[in-house]
Amino acid sequence: MAVDAKSVKELREKTGAGMLDCKKALEEANGDLTKAAELLREKGLSAAANKAGRIATEGVVESYIHAGGRIGVLVEINCETDFVAKTDQFKEFARDIAMHIAAVSPKYVRREEVPTEELEKEKEILKAQALNEGKPEKIVEKMVEGRISKFYEEICLLDQQFVKDPDKTIATLLNEKISTIGENISIRRFVRYELGEGMEKKVDNFVEEVMAQVKN
Repeated sequence: MAVDAKSVKELREKTGAGMLDCKKALEEANGDLTKAAELLREKGLSAAANKAGRIATEGVVESYIHAGGRIGVLVEINCETDFVAKTDQFKEFARDIAMHIAAVSPKYVRREEVPTEELEKEKEILKAQALNEGKPEKIVEKMVEGRISKFYEEICLLDQQFVKDPDKTIATLLNEKISTIGENISIRRFVRYELGEGMEKKVDNFVEEVMAQVKN
């Protein structure tokens, strides 16, 4: 299919790949930007893919405390050099990730961190739901695989929609920063605390409060 220059430019800005490579990827993906970006990464042509194997041991531990001290987040984000770690762009990215974690409350950074037992249990639940809906057993497995993606979006940071821009996932935002900053960046780990979590208490919708503050 014909690919417009605007899409090529957008893909280039997102991945850092060459114009011709972006055009070919978009043609192969029938104009789908997300799929085209994945194709470039698979071929090792995106800037993010080229930098992914580089060692990143510098960075910051960023914090975010919700008003009143009711939700707190610490997140470690790594880059390759101390110079980049001190830039406003890198610090802003770290703050955005910390606020996102406060608002959306992921459990893991990436899919690979989800325990096998937790994943298998979720698949069993999804399979039972599909069968209870009267779906033919021969298509249940495909349905489960499709629905498990939603499960990852709920618990894995990199799969979640960025609260400030729902058109992007955190993984897309991360790759954009890698391309623009020019270094490998890795969200290594985080911890999130919510006041009274696990205790019997009055239910407060802190998440909605945080998300409202983040979007302002």
